[in-house]
Amino acid sequence: MKYLHTMVRVSDLDESLDFYVNKLGLRELSRKDYESGRFTLVFLAAPGDEEAQLELTYNWDAEEYPGGRNFGHLAYRVQDIYRTCQSLMDAGVTISRPPRDGHMAFVRSPDGISIELLQAGAPLKGAEPWLSMPNTGTW
Repeated sequence: MKYLHTMVRVSDLDESLDFYVNKLGLRELSRKDYESGRFTLVFLAAPGDEEAQLELTYNWDAEEYPGGRNFGHLAYRVQDIYRTCQSLMDAGVTISRPPRDGHMAFVRSPDGISIELLQAGAPLKGAEPWLSMPNTGTW
């Protein structure tokens, strides 16, 4: 398993970048606009530590994020997403967003922290029970 990033939702992308980049000293690694989803992702990291990233998620449509909803998730890369999810399920963990695409899944910690699991390399070929497993709760 490898730590990838922490996601934080921001309400003003320019103001947030001014803080994280100009004031805190992080460096912008990448930026991508998702027209269909109406959001922008910007990945930042401390100079010399580009592997531990901060993902800023800016939703184009104004939205309030009460109760800590501006914190999104922790993300980890795993070698076999199906085996990891099965192991978690066997241990009593609910798979909130199953890896139907062979690439991404979400689970929650006992305190409700959302954790994204991402398949290392190319997505795995679709397989049951994941293909037909519905989402459970929120992620």
